[in-house]
Amino acid sequence: MINELLNAWEETYKKGQLTFWVFLSLKESNKCVEEIKEFVEKMSEGTMSCEEQSLYRNLRKFQHLEIVAFESKRVSKGPDRKYYYLTDTGRELFRRFVERNILIFTKESINNLLI
Repeated sequence: MINELLNAWEETYKKGQLTFWVFLSLKESNKCVEEIKEFVEKMSEGTMSCEEQSLYRNLRKFQHLEIVAFESKRVSKGPDRKYYYLTDTGRELFRRFVERNILIFTKESINNLLI
């Protein structure tokens, strides 16, 4: 029963979590959509999955807000591929989000939450 409740809770927050995971992946390095998807699935240990269409939709929205940009790179086969990265504004937004929502939890406070 706990697993079902946890899965339902996580499903509700996936849209917001996806933004976090996308930013985390782009903070590490420039990535194409396929690499972002792989990063999210691997680093979340499978708790997050995303369709490429959802990623493209989010990335277009982030581009419009000027927090993500891309550069086209030639690949050995097929058309040029877009590699996305965080702009300076995107990096600052991510940094502030982490400060306000993640770093406020010290190891001690996390242990207290879990007791």
